[in-house]
Formats: sequence, structure tokens, C-alpha cells
Amino acid sequence: MCTHTPKCPPADSPDREAAHVVAAHPEQGWSLLCNSVLVFEDTGELLPDGRIIAPHRPLATV
Repeated sequence: MCTHTPKCPPADSPDREAAHVVAAHPEQGWSLLCNSVLVFEDTGELLPDGRIIAPHRPLATV
């Protein structure tokens, strides 16, 4: 899906969230990256192979 240079990181890469956004739906809470990863506003992810990455937002400090 990635056609720009330099290429975005693949979906199985640790830096997959650095890929460009190709479709954003903030009203629904998700964005599609050019590496076919769905990123949700709670920082969870759905990878193209169906694997789920649990939300990983930093914990608030008191």
C-alpha cells in the first residue's frame, strides 16, 4: 500500500506506528496507516493479519 519514498515501516515492525495515515476517522476513533495497520485512539492496534495489539498509552503519574 505504501507508494512514497522512503517506504513506511511494515506492519510487523516495532515502529509500525510511524507509517503515514491514509484514512482518518477521528469521530469513530480510528485511523488506517499505509502499512494496513488500524490504529485506535486508545493506542490499540489491529494488524493486517488479524493480531490485536493492546492499548499501550502511558500511565498518568500522580
